Amino acid sequence: MMSSSSHPYSKVKRFCSKNILIILGFSSVLAVIALLAVGLTQNKPLPENYGIVLDAGSSHTNLYIYKWPAEKENDTGVVYQLEECQVKGPGISKYAQKTNEIDTYLAECMQMSTKLIPASKHRETPVYLGATAGMRLLRMESEQAADRVLAAVSRSLSKYPFDFQGAKIITGQEEGAYGWITINYLLGRFTQEQRWLTLISTDHQKQETFGALDLGGASTQITFVPLNSTIEAPENSLQFRLYGEDYSVYTHSFLCYGKDQALWQKLAMDIQASTTEFSSALLTSGPQPPHPVISPLKDSPPLSFMHFLVPKTTTTKTAILKQVSSGGILRDPCFHPGFKKVVNVSELYGSPCTKRFEKKLPFDQFQIQGTGDYEQCQQSILKLFNNSYCPYSHCAFNGVFLPPLHGNFGAFSAFYFVMDFFGKMAKDSVSSPEKTTETLKKFCSKPWEEVKTASPTVKEKYLNEYCFSGAYILTLLLQGYSFTANSWNQIHFMGKIKDSNAGWTLGYMLNLTNMIPAEQPLSPPLPHSTYVTLMVLFSLILFAVAIIGLFICSKPSYFWKEAV
Repeated sequence: MMSSSSHPYSKVKRFCSKNILIILGFSSVLAVIALLAVGLTQNKPLPENYGIVLDAGSSHTNLYIYKWPAEKENDTGVVYQLEECQVKGPGISKYAQKTNEIDTYLAECMQMSTKLIPASKHRETPVYLGATAGMRLLRMESEQAADRVLAAVSRSLSKYPFDFQGAKIITGQEEGAYGWITINYLLGRFTQEQRWLTLISTDHQKQETFGALDLGGASTQITFVPLNSTIEAPENSLQFRLYGEDYSVYTHSFLCYGKDQALWQKLAMDIQASTTEFSSALLTSGPQPPHPVISPLKDSPPLSFMHFLVPKTTTTKTAILKQVSSGGILRDPCFHPGFKKVVNVSELYGSPCTKRFEKKLPFDQFQIQGTGDYEQCQQSILKLFNNSYCPYSHCAFNGVFLPPLHGNFGAFSAFYFVMDFFGKMAKDSVSSPEKTTETLKKFCSKPWEEVKTASPTVKEKYLNEYCFSGAYILTLLLQGYSFTANSWNQIHFMGKIKDSNAGWTLGYMLNLTNMIPAEQPLSPPLPHSTYVTLMVLFSLILFAVAIIGLFICSKPSYFWKEAV
C-alpha cells in the first residue's frame, strides 16, 4: 500500500510528465521559430549588385568597381570597393587630337571588369565616367575638342556588356560635394550606429560630419558643414537631406590650384619675372665685361625668392638675345640640387591656367636647374595666392569666401599621397606644421642623386616634384585655407576608409543610383553582431529551461520540499 507521504511526489511526477514537458516543448518550438525567422530575414544570402565608376582626372584615369547586397542598398556603409584599376596613360584630355586611341586606352581595365563581375550581372551593372578639372580646362580652351573626347569615350564604353550611363564633365562643386558624401558615408557619419539602445530609443542625435579636402592635378576642393555660420556666397552653398537629417554644406573648387597646374603657374610666373628683369637690364646697359647674368654678387643682399633665367656668358645685348634663344636656365629652389629638366615653352603656356603669364620669349625651350631651398620655394609659392582683397567677412584667397573652419577634415587624393611619402621618413615627421617644415627643409636640400638612391621604387616623375608638392600643400593648408598649428591635428590624411578609396567616385555613384535616401529607413536590419547576440541569448535561455525541467522531473522530492 502506498504511504501518504508519497502522494505529493506522484502529483509532481504527473505534473512533470504533462505540464512541464508541454511548456518545454512549446518554448522550444517558439525559440526555434524565432531563430529561424531572424536568421531568414536578417542574414539570408542576398544577391550582390555591382557598379563601375571611372575617375577621368587631369593626369590619369582610375576605374573603381563597387559591390553591395541588393536588399540593403539604402543602408549606410554597405557599399564597398571591390577593385581598383589604374588606366595606363595620361588623362583623357590629352587625347583631344588622338581620339582614335581611346579604345586601346580603356581596354585593359574594362576587360578586367568583365572578368571580375559575374556575367549574369553584366547587363544590370551601371557604368559611369566623370571627368574632372583636366576636361574642364580643355572645355575652356575648346568646347568642340572636349565634346569629341567625351563622344569617343562614350562610344568605347558602350561596346562593353554593361549598362553604360554616360560620360560627363562634373563641376568643381559636384566634385567637392561627392567627396564629402563619400568619406562621411564610409565613416558612418550619416546614421546612428545600430546598438541595443538605439534600436529602442527614438532620440537619434545627428553625428558631426567630417570636412573634405581634395587635391588633384588641376584643382583643389574644400567642403564642410560650418558651425552656426551663414554662407555669404550662394554659389558656395549646398543643401542636402540625407537619412532624415538636413545639412547646409559649404564647398568651393579652386580651378588651376591642383598641384600640377600650380607648378605650371609658378614656373610661368618665374619666367615672366626673370625675363622682365633681363629686359630692364638690357635697356639700361651697354657693353659689359664677360660674366653670366645670373644672380646678385656675393657681397650683395639676397633677393628673397627671385629666380633667374640664366643665359650663357655674353658681352652685348645682341649676343644675349642669341644665346638665350638657343636655351635658357631657370634656377628653381623647389627642385633638388643637381636636378635638371628641359621644358618646352609651348607646354608651359599650353594651359588656360598660365595664359595670364604668357609673353613672347626668344627661345622655345628652357632648362630647370634645382637649387633645393625650401624657404625660397615657399616664398615663390605664396605669390600664387592673392590675399590683397576680400569682399566677405572671411576669405580663403583670390577673394573667395571661406567660413571659419569647423570640425575634423579628411584630406585625400594628392594631399594623402604626398604627406604619406613624408610621413614614412620618420615618426611624427608631419604631425605638426613645424615638424612638416623641418622635414621639407631637409628633403628639399638633398642632392637629386641621393634622393633617387633613397627612393628607388618611386617614379621619378613624382619623386622630383615632392619638394614642390610638399611645400605647396603646406602653404595651401596654412595660408590658403587658414589652418593653424592648433587645428593641424584636425586634418586626417586618408588614402582609404574600410578598404575603399577616399574620393568623389563613390559619392557620385551613390547619388546617381539613388542609394542614399532622404529619410532614415524605418526598420533598419540588425547588424550581424546583434543577430549573433540574440541567437546566443535565445540558445542559453532554451538550454537553461531544459536543464531546470529535467532537474525537476528527475528529483521531484527536492522540488516538493523547497516548494513546501
